[in-house]
Amino acid sequence: MPAVVGASLVLWGVHFLVLRGIQQAAFINLISTVAKIVPLLLFIVIAAVAFRLDVFTADFWGRGNPDLGSVMQQVRNMMLVTVWVFIGIEGASVYSARAERRSDVGKATVIGFISVLALLVLVNVLSMGIMSQPELAGLKNPSMAGVLEEVVGRWGAVLISVGLVVSLAGALLSWTLLCAEILFAGARDNTMPGFLRKENANHVPANALWLSNGLIQLFLVITLFSASTYLNLLYLATSMILVPYFWSAAYALLLGMRGEGYEHAPAERRKDLAIAAIATLYALWLVYAGGVQYLLLSALLYAPGAVFFAMAKHERGEPVFTAVEKLIFAAVLAGAAIAAYGLYDGFLSL
Repeated sequence: MPAVVGASLVLWGVHFLVLRGIQQAAFINLISTVAKIVPLLLFIVIAAVAFRLDVFTADFWGRGNPDLGSVMQQVRNMMLVTVWVFIGIEGASVYSARAERRSDVGKATVIGFISVLALLVLVNVLSMGIMSQPELAGLKNPSMAGVLEEVVGRWGAVLISVGLVVSLAGALLSWTLLCAEILFAGARDNTMPGFLRKENANHVPANALWLSNGLIQLFLVITLFSASTYLNLLYLATSMILVPYFWSAAYALLLGMRGEGYEHAPAERRKDLAIAAIATLYALWLVYAGGVQYLLLSALLYAPGAVFFAMAKHERGEPVFTAVEKLIFAAVLAGAAIAAYGLYDGFLSL
C-alpha cells in the first residue's frame, strides 16, 4: 500500500507538471536524461578497466547451467526483455507533428536507437567480465549497482541507485507525454473519439492526459490484488507492443509491394521493400518469442479499445468495421475470451 500511494503521488505530480506545458516538461526531461547518462558512462569506464577475460569466457554459452537451455532458447527468452528496452524508440515519430523540421524526426530516432543499443550492449557485456553468470543472476535490483559495488565498493551502488531514481523520474515524464500524445494523434486522424483532441491553454492534450493517467492509476490499484512480478508485467507490456510493430511493418511491406508513393523513386522503393520485409519477419519472430500466453492476455486488454474506435467511426457517420476489420476484431474477441477463461480456470496467470 505505501508503494502504491507513493507511486500515485508521483504520477499525479507529473500529470499536473505536464498540464502546465509540454515545452517545460521536455526541458525537465532533457535535464534528467543528461543526469542519468553520466552514471552509465562512469560505470562503463570503470567496468572496462576492471574487465577480466577469464571471467567473461568461463562457460560462455551457459552449458554449465542446464536451466538456461540451448543458446537459441536463451536468445528467445531474452527477446521480450530486449524489446522492452527499445519500446518508445518510435516516440520521435509520434511527436513529428510538433517538430520544426521533419528531418529531425529521423535523426532523433536513429541517434536514440544507436545510443541506447551501445549502452545496453556495453553494460551487459562488461558486467559478464566482472562477475559470473550465477553471481549476476543472484543480484538484487538494480543489478548494475551490485556489479559496480563489486569493483569500487559501496559508493558505486549508491551512485547507480541515485542514477536509477533520476532515470525513472525522467522515464515517467517521457511516458506521460508519449501516452497522451498517442491518443491525441489518434484523435486527430479520426481513429479515436473527438474529445481526445481537446487541448488546454498550454497546448497540452488535456483529455488524453487524464484518460491515460487514469488508466495508469487503475493498474497501480490492480497491483495490490495481483501476485504478478515486475517481469510478468514487463512481458505483458512488451507483448502488447509487438502487435502494432508487426502491423506497422506489414503495412510498409504492403505499400512497397503496391508501389504507392514510389511512382518516381523505383530505387527508393526497392530499398524500403527490403527493409519492410526484414522488419515484418523480425516482428513475426518477436511474436513467436513472446509466446501464446502474453499474446492472449494482450487481446484481453485490446478488446475494450475497440469501443473508442467505434465511437470515432460513429462520430463520422461511418460503419464501425470494414469486412477485414470485422475479421480482426473477431480474432481479438476470441483471444480475449480464451484469456478470460484461462485466468478463471488457472491455465493462464498474470
